[in-house]
Order: sequence, then C-alpha cells, then structure tokens
Amino acid sequence: MRAEQISIFLENKSGRLAEVTKTLSEAEVNIRALSLADTSDFGVLRLIVDNNEAANQALKEKGFTVGKTNVVAVEVPDEPGGLHKILGVLDAGGINVEYMYAFVQQSGSNAVMIFRFDNTDDALKLLGENGVTVIEGSRLYTL
Repeated sequence: MRAEQISIFLENKSGRLAEVTKTLSEAEVNIRALSLADTSDFGVLRLIVDNNEAANQALKEKGFTVGKTNVVAVEVPDEPGGLHKILGVLDAGGINVEYMYAFVQQSGSNAVMIFRFDNTDDALKLLGENGVTVIEGSRLYTL
C-alpha cells in the first residue's frame, strides 16, 4: 500500500528545475505529482513519476542527487471537510504527517493526496481500520 517517491536535491539557482524536467522529458518519464520545498541555498523536489527506475537512472547520469522515499496515496473526499476527516483520524491515532501534497488527478469523486508519515505502518493500519482508501503504488503511477 506504499508508493515510491523520488526526491531530488537542487541548488537554489535559476534553471536547475528546468534541467530536471528536461532530463525526465528526454527519458520519457511522466511527472504525476510534485512538491518543491526550498531554503535560500537548496531545494528538495519530490516527485511521483510513471517510471521510477528510468527517472532515477537519467537524473543520476546528469549528476543529480536522488533519493527514494515511501509515501502513501490516499483518496480524500472532494467536498468541504474531506481532508479534515482524514487528518482527524490520523490525529486521534497519534500519527504525525511530516508533509503532504496533492496529486494531479482525481480518482472518481475523490481527490488524491500524497502523505509522508512518521510511522507509515501504523498510519496504514489506522487508515484501513477507518475505511480510508489507500491507492496502491502500481495504480498511482498510471493515474
């Protein structure tokens, strides 16, 4: 029930993000979701892509520092309070959300959010016990 995210560490300077997207484009890797966080010196670009191995190989060949992280994709009711309900379940279970970001496409009548938890196993158990739909990585990469 986990998905794999790649993280690229970038110098915070003009053109670096375009270098990543060019590299992925040339490798025919499609970006499905992304999040970019920065400081004054560097940024962390987090990506869900349709082909992790091709992305990892292409980026490393161009000299980028790439890491892999397990994340969880969750269907969130696309209605007022939909995200709050899921965050309430996690809070009640003592699960910390380290970060989250939105996915580019809806799944039926639900939005899709990508979560990184401090304890993924406990989070998955809690979400399952509360009827929250978690999207398998193999399905996520093709949405």
